Amino acid sequence: MLRLIAGMMILIFVLAGCETEKNSFLVGDRQTRRELRKLIGKLDNSDSAPETRFIGNSQIINIYFENGAHQTMNLFLTTYVIKHPDDPYNAYYLLLVAENYKEAEAYPFAIHYFERVLKNYSDLLLEGDRSVHYICLTNLVSMVDEPEIRVNYYKELLERFRENIDLGATYYHLARTYEELGKWDLAMQHFKEYLKYPDTLISGIPNARERVTSAVAFYDMPRKDWTRESLDSLVAMIKDAIWTKNIRRLNSLRSGVDFFVRAWEEEDSEQELELLDDLTVFFEQGQTVRSSA
Repeated sequence: MLRLIAGMMILIFVLAGCETEKNSFLVGDRQTRRELRKLIGKLDNSDSAPETRFIGNSQIINIYFENGAHQTMNLFLTTYVIKHPDDPYNAYYLLLVAENYKEAEAYPFAIHYFERVLKNYSDLLLEGDRSVHYICLTNLVSMVDEPEIRVNYYKELLERFRENIDLGATYYHLARTYEELGKWDLAMQHFKEYLKYPDTLISGIPNARERVTSAVAFYDMPRKDWTRESLDSLVAMIKDAIWTKNIRRLNSLRSGVDFFVRAWEEEDSEQELELLDDLTVFFEQGQTVRSSA
């Protein structure tokens, strides 16, 4: 008799716990809460195929969206994934969780779920042939701070989704990421790939192509005789050449790539830079040339 009573008490607690969990998924007015309770009840009591459960989940998700209940949706979907670990639509459900966190600017949580989908779940094609993995990767390359991690996401985009991406822009950003890692050979290799796409525009960097062209030209030069081991030694040699009016020596110290001049009084203004091949013009007609250093 005592065992029977104990068993009934355990069952009551289990049922009460389930009811409490269901209540945590309810939002909106009385009618909306009643509809959610009905849909969730069918979901829990059903042994139907994942496709059938997907229809039920979609109805629940739509209700959450209509009520702006993104946090409750996250709780419902993550709980569902735990209960149904083999559901083939789990990648989609967790993608929604990641996007909700991103919209809420909870970026560490968003990154966690984007990475979880990418690493632990097979890819899915959504309506319009949108790849879940592609959506995750395009979010991760813009959100992950660590270049050693971000570089792999760019590489995966290039390996798996070349037909979906702007190849020029992807090569550019991959090259910049290699620069952050100090891997200059790989950076230049991918900058050269970027230069193969002349129509590519890099958002926020209107002169990106000119800068990359100069960097690649500098990298490819077999000899860089104008470089010195330290800035101090370079400045000392320039000052000496100016003082002695040794134009030949001064020209030898001029950068071999895109050497330009700028008017001193317009240093901070926007102006067209003048490329110069010979510094002789500054010493013509007895002009006085001085250094500020």
